Amino acid sequence: MRKPYVLLLPFLLCLLFAAPARAADNGSWSVYPVSSAVAARPYFYVSADPGQTIADKVVVANKTDEPLTFRLYAADAYNTARDGGFAVKSLGEKMRGVGAWAELPKERVTVPGRGTVTVPFTIKVPRGAEPGDHPGAIVALDERIDQGDGSVALGVQRAVGARVYLSVGGPTLPALAVEDVDISHHQPLVPGLGDSTATITYTLHNTGNVTLQPNVRLRAEGLFGRTLLTRDLKKIPSQLLPGQRVRLTETWRSAPQLDWADVKLTATAKDTKESTTVSFVAVPWLVVGVVVVGIGIGVWLLIRRRRTRPEGARGTARPAPTHPQPKVDQPAGG
Repeated sequence: MRKPYVLLLPFLLCLLFAAPARAADNGSWSVYPVSSAVAARPYFYVSADPGQTIADKVVVANKTDEPLTFRLYAADAYNTARDGGFAVKSLGEKMRGVGAWAELPKERVTVPGRGTVTVPFTIKVPRGAEPGDHPGAIVALDERIDQGDGSVALGVQRAVGARVYLSVGGPTLPALAVEDVDISHHQPLVPGLGDSTATITYTLHNTGNVTLQPNVRLRAEGLFGRTLLTRDLKKIPSQLLPGQRVRLTETWRSAPQLDWADVKLTATAKDTKESTTVSFVAVPWLVVGVVVVGIGIGVWLLIRRRRTRPEGARGTARPAPTHPQPKVDQPAGG
């Protein structure tokens, strides 16, 4: 009986985080722009106006000794939810930018062992295309399914893509937002016996139409404006693509155990800056427990006191008894 396999399409780290001036490469094959007359290009950097068509060439290099056949396609790019890395859509997903506008002369290409194949392509920008950045990639997909050792029902397809940074002419708007900030506070039961940690979760949102290189600064203040923490955050995407949201988490160790803290996140990029402040109260669990127990005892004593008060001392007013007055006849003529 044949095992069902789940297809995964992980774009290798060279595609997600390729270093400058290096081709996207997974060790078996690489994909990169054809060299210009001046120097090699790490990525495709393309500018075009709405309605314009541009032409370029991509190189697929086989680093193995055997011929390899690849499915070629263009794809839109996005930021991964896990860490905001650069990734591209899989074959068959809905495309709206480069993935929809790029045209390749053939769907498949066979590259001889230790050889290369150069493939021309065009990008036809629609007349109604929105101005700004439209990142994507030209992808070479090995359609063979790597079944591993067969111990799990999992199949993997590998792909490598050369990034395409397409900029469509028109008004540009760099804009950045910090959204949905949430703080969870973890501290020991007894103050001073253990470390206190605050986990700050937030969404970084590119609300503009250009790719941004964001920076995020965290600042926390306690009562009376005391500075508790100042930090430039490191776990942020190097590039935040237009319209993309990334959910990020920062850990604050040695957070206060008894304080009122204001946490301010400030996100900056070229020509844009946005801040959001959220407050939280740090109270040890022991103090919370004592307060809750105290309130419970107070309520119990109040109820007990009401139940044990004398009947006449409960303050219930009773109306005084009324007696009919005798009628007195007055003598006539006074």
